[in-house]
Amino acid sequence: MLPARLQFLLPPKYRVYSDPIIPVVRLSGAIGAVMPLRTGLAMSSVAPLLERAFSVPGARAVALVINSPGGSAAQSHLIFKRVRALAEEKKLPVIAFVEDAAASGGYMIACAADEIYADPASIVGSIGVVSASFGFHELIERIGIERRVHTAGKSKAMLDPFRPENPEDVVRLKGLQRQIHDVFVGLVRDRRGEKLNDSYDDLFSGAFWVGAEALDLGLIDGLGDIRTILRQRFGEKVRFRMIEPARPPLLGRLFGRRSLGQSSLIDPGEIVGALEERAAWARLGL
Repeated sequence: MLPARLQFLLPPKYRVYSDPIIPVVRLSGAIGAVMPLRTGLAMSSVAPLLERAFSVPGARAVALVINSPGGSAAQSHLIFKRVRALAEEKKLPVIAFVEDAAASGGYMIACAADEIYADPASIVGSIGVVSASFGFHELIERIGIERRVHTAGKSKAMLDPFRPENPEDVVRLKGLQRQIHDVFVGLVRDRRGEKLNDSYDDLFSGAFWVGAEALDLGLIDGLGDIRTILRQRFGEKVRFRMIEPARPPLLGRLFGRRSLGQSSLIDPGEIVGALEERAAWARLGL
């Protein structure tokens, strides 16, 4: 190992300091499929960042900076489990810091931390499950379009937006939502334990709160930002190691190279995804 006075000769990620080091992973955006017009969080993009963060030599803890309105329950749970697995494997505490929001799946990921801090104006909670769609059957009838669907399996076309809503489909959907909600509630209870204020009836109703209210409900451990809290915890000389996504090759950035099979036209699905993400933030008033 090079002496401290010669550490500047090494790239930052290879330097070894005597001061406390905290790797920081920023988790921003809706959770689910990631597309060119919809940047967000998915296990495939988050896992490499987490692996790097928990492998930083000399790390005293790992910090997660969360800014998400939620999204896919499965992706949220996968990210949660990966954080916990790495924390237990590396024996490192995890501290989460909420920016604008840690709502729904964003809060599920925050619960992977041993401590959660938020700004007084942050949005926290929304412990629930939502499914949203549109019904177009009257529109296509009005413009003279006939919908033809053939399936093997009576539930294969469940919740088809171009057909009238089937009450049986709604009952089945609500049953699926209840099961996912039970997993979410169990996870929060397991992670937050006796910190939760169970006297509040709306705790698991899908409601959300600002930081100060979330503190009273036991959803978070304190109010504050990452710099202030970690300096109080590890001292004024604590160093933050930002764990950034790998950048594409230089030539790819210069010439806008696309991956194999990616069209040069804008995919309508990407536009819908971007609108869905905007709607997720709008539900929180952001």
